Amino acid sequence: MKSPQKIRVATFNVALDRSKPGQLAAELAKGLPQACNIAHILQHIRPDIVLLNEFDHNGAVAENAHLTQFCQDYVAVGEQGIDYPYRYLVPTNTGVLAPVNLSGQKQMAPSLPADGLGFGAFHGQYAMAVLSRFPLLFEQMRSFRHFLWRDMPHAKLPHTPQGSYYRKEVLDILPLSSKNHLDLPVRLPNGRILHLLASHPAPPIDEGTERRNSCRNHDELRLWHDYIRPQLSGYLYDDAGGQGGLAAGSDFVILGDLNADPVDGDGYQSAIQGLLNETKLNRAVAQGPLRPAARGGFALKLRQPRIGSPKYWTHSQGLRLDYVLPSQGLCATASGVYWPAPNKADAELFWNKQGWPERRASSDHRIVWVDLEL
Repeated sequence: MKSPQKIRVATFNVALDRSKPGQLAAELAKGLPQACNIAHILQHIRPDIVLLNEFDHNGAVAENAHLTQFCQDYVAVGEQGIDYPYRYLVPTNTGVLAPVNLSGQKQMAPSLPADGLGFGAFHGQYAMAVLSRFPLLFEQMRSFRHFLWRDMPHAKLPHTPQGSYYRKEVLDILPLSSKNHLDLPVRLPNGRILHLLASHPAPPIDEGTERRNSCRNHDELRLWHDYIRPQLSGYLYDDAGGQGGLAAGSDFVILGDLNADPVDGDGYQSAIQGLLNETKLNRAVAQGPLRPAARGGFALKLRQPRIGSPKYWTHSQGLRLDYVLPSQGLCATASGVYWPAPNKADAELFWNKQGWPERRASSDHRIVWVDLEL
């Protein structure tokens, strides 16, 4: 067991997204091998706090029976079982049908998934969940799910040669966050408050020359960059009407599948580069010797030619997409990406017999963790 003077914070895109509402809950009730493998990975890494990206729910986040079942019937079982008494299904914009068509085709009726306020075939697809061994302080929580994209100063809104890609009636209702931007405080064992800044920005894919998803990803990352800088965050308003960003001197961790690689991939790299260069972050974790790493990605090096080192990849396509970024005032002592090489223990959870990454066994993403000294 780890010393109680340290805590482990992790993010894990678990790829528990399904095509229909209620499908994940039904599969968990029957017994889901993929969920067993994800639970095994969680038991092996043993995070005290973990953000799960791509954990479907039905939109009614108060009804979290299948998250409870995942925790009790999968993660908590066996000699290595972990109890997460504090858990939260995060409200999301995915699959919320917009009142107008989001594309340039004004005459077309809106339909899912393309015209969701966040891309999704139903409300709750690709959602998020938080599991914690320590109390979640909901009374201090802030979310920015409804913050309008147009209200970000100098927003990187998509354009075409004819002008703005989005019509005025779209900009009047389109939020910046494709899922949610959540500031969820946690009370640590020593009484210290740690702000979990959790999100899952839009992936920079499935777009035209306007690059609407790349633009949204860029500004979703910028939101956190501005949020932790009091002098930059005055324009922000949360879902309860609160103004501004994070209080100066607060301890925080930015975590999630950020869908942005600093040197590879299809998105605008300036936003993630700017975030990783932020002086308010722990530099050793963001860019230095404590950058989370693993050896597994090297088995893909010849098949996925990239600029970035396989050492830091967190996705099976050879990209660094998943991050745990603590603030400058937090002392990090260790970190990692759990991605065993094909000849190591647990390899079957990550690789098929042909030596390619196996998504169906666990996920196409790898869990990323950082140890923090209290």
